[in-house]
Amino acid sequence: MKTIAIIPARGHSKRLPNKNIKLLAGIPLLVHGINYAKKHDFIDAIYVSTDNEDIKNIALEHGAFVIDRPQKLSGDLEPTVTALKHVLESIDDGVENVILLQPTNPLRPKHLLTEAFQLYKDKAYDSLFTVSRNHQKLGTIEKGIFKPFNYSIGQRSQDLEPLYFENGLLYITKATHILNNQIITENAFPLIVDHLFASIDIDTQEDFEYAEYVLKRTSTGSV
Repeated sequence: MKTIAIIPARGHSKRLPNKNIKLLAGIPLLVHGINYAKKHDFIDAIYVSTDNEDIKNIALEHGAFVIDRPQKLSGDLEPTVTALKHVLESIDDGVENVILLQPTNPLRPKHLLTEAFQLYKDKAYDSLFTVSRNHQKLGTIEKGIFKPFNYSIGQRSQDLEPLYFENGLLYITKATHILNNQIITENAFPLIVDHLFASIDIDTQEDFEYAEYVLKRTSTGSV
């Protein structure tokens, strides 16, 4: 049974136009994911799901297979799982495991996927996804009044109860669950990642500039 990587990359982005092919260190965002997947021999094929010709051509040039995503699955409110499901239904090729690599998370720790996939297989998880700890004091504002959510006024940050956020670095899921419209299953394993790359999720120009800054600092050993 096969393990495939899927990179969903729509052509339309309102806040950062053409973000999936925007050059980060001279490489289109989606190609960072393609290149990362290529380094892992347990991945049998890499698929890019897109509705855009420019993205399609770039993906093909870099050795990925392309699944043309229909417009009805390419809207702003369409969940990612429908694109993954469409890929599986289009290839019908005995896929067991799906690795989701989002182009908006172009930077990943070198050994993360190898370690995550080994854990996923050894423990026979239905799905696995990466999370990072949040260290902020959070609250809501109701009728102009701030109400703490995860702390008490005056409490030290280091004494906060641990909370975690889905950082988007990678997801691994059985294909059968994706066909049932699930990426993160009820018993999914949350893999904690404590790395600077986990803070990068590109949706705006400011996010992109931060990614450039982090990449430059890490490549020069300054971080």
